[in-house]
Amino acid sequence: MTRSRDPVVTSRMMARVRHKHSKAELAIRRRLFQRGLRYRVHHTLVGKPDIVFTKRRVVVFIDGDFWHGNAWRLRSLASLAELFPNRTEWWVAKITRTMQRDEEVTAALTAQRWLVLRYWESAVLADPDIIAAEIEAIVRAR
Repeated sequence: MTRSRDPVVTSRMMARVRHKHSKAELAIRRRLFQRGLRYRVHHTLVGKPDIVFTKRRVVVFIDGDFWHGNAWRLRSLASLAELFPNRTEWWVAKITRTMQRDEEVTAALTAQRWLVLRYWESAVLADPDIIAAEIEAIVRAR
C-alpha cells in the first residue's frame, strides 16, 4: 500500500513547476545569445514555442521530461503507467494528451512552413553546448 502525500505539500510542489524560463531553457538561450543569435521567447505562435527565430522560421521547444512523457524512459521503466502508482489512469491520460498536443502543434507549425525543433530537458541539461551548437547550425543554414 502506498502512502498519500499531504495535499498541501503536493500543491506547494506543483506551484513551483515552471512552464516558462526553466533552467534548461535559460541555458540554451544564454548560449544562443553568446553565439550571436537573436530570437523571440514564448512567441504567440500555436503552442507558444520557447524560442523563435522569426526570419528563419525556426521554432524550438524544450520539453520537460515529466510533463511531456519522457520520465519513464529516463527511469528505465517498462511503461508510462509504471511511473504513477496512484491515480494511474488519470496521470497516463494527462501525459498522453500532452504528447498528442505536442504532435498537433508540430504538425500545425510544419504546415505553416516552420521548422520545429524539440529537445528533452534532460538532454539540454546534460550538455547545453551541444544542443546550442546544433540549433545554431540549423538556424544559420536556413
